[in-house]
Amino acid sequence: MIVQEVYINEDKYPELLKEIKEPPNPLYYVGNLELIHRRCVAVVGSRTANEYGRNIARKLGARLAQCGVTVISGMARGIDTCAHLGALEEGAGAPGNTAAVLGCGADICYPASNRRLRDEIGRRGLLLSEYPPGTAPARYRFPRRNRIISGLAEATVVVQAPNSSGALITAELAAEQGRTVYAVPGPINSAYHLGSNKLLRDGAVPLVVLEDLISEMGFEICETGYDEKNLGRDEKKVVELLRGHGEMTQDQVCGALGKPASFVSGILTILEIKGVICTSMGKIFIAK
Repeated sequence: MIVQEVYINEDKYPELLKEIKEPPNPLYYVGNLELIHRRCVAVVGSRTANEYGRNIARKLGARLAQCGVTVISGMARGIDTCAHLGALEEGAGAPGNTAAVLGCGADICYPASNRRLRDEIGRRGLLLSEYPPGTAPARYRFPRRNRIISGLAEATVVVQAPNSSGALITAELAAEQGRTVYAVPGPINSAYHLGSNKLLRDGAVPLVVLEDLISEMGFEICETGYDEKNLGRDEKKVVELLRGHGEMTQDQVCGALGKPASFVSGILTILEIKGVICTSMGKIFIAK
C-alpha cells in the first residue's frame, strides 16, 4: 500500500479537522481521501464489548454507510472493528464508507489480528494517521489520535463503554470540539455500560432507535429494501416465522428454530442490516 500525505494548507485537507486543537500536519493516508469530505460519524466503544454491543456497532456502521455517511473509528478490537465491518458489508448500499484513524504509521497493522480488516479498509475505504510511515504503535499514541476520530465527525456515538474505556476520551474531545455526542443506553448494573451510561447522565444524547441518528443529523434517508430470493435458508425461516406470528422475541425465535441464541442473534443482525426486520422494545417485526 502506498502512503500519501496531505497538508493543512491544501484544498483536500478536511475542513472539520482544521477546527480542532493541534490538527495533524501532515495527515498520512492510504485509500480514498474523498471519504472524509463527506458527512462523517464516529462510532467508538470498548475493546472488550459483549455480543449486544458488537451487534449494535455493526448495525450502526451498516446503516450509516447505506445513507452515504462515512463511519470513522480506530480499528481497535471490539466496537471499532464491528463498526468498520458493518460499513464494509456487501449488503450495505455503499460498501467501503469507512475510515480508520490509527495510533501508528498508516503502513503498520495494529492489532495484528485485524490484518484482513486493515487491508480491506485500505483497498475500499481509508486509513489515516498523524504518524509517519514506519511508526510503531505505542500506548500514549492511541488517546492522542482520538482527537482526530472525533474531529473528523459531526457526531460521535459511544456504543458501549466501561468506566475506563478510551472511548470516553473520544466523547470528551467531541464535546470540547462542539460536536454532538450520542450514547447507547445499557443496563445500570452492567460494567460493560457504566461509562456510556454516565455519558447519558452528563448530557449525551440517548440513541435508543438507530433511525433517530439518521433523522436528527439530517442524513439522507436510504431505503434498504431486499430481494427475498437472495436470503439464506435460515434467514428465510426467520422471515416465515415472523410473518406467521406478527411479532416475536429473540427467545421465541430460538425456541421455534431449535437454535442457540448466539446463532439466532447473528441471523437477526444480518436481517436488520438488510432492512428485512426491525426491532423495538425487545420485539422483532418484519420491516414495513
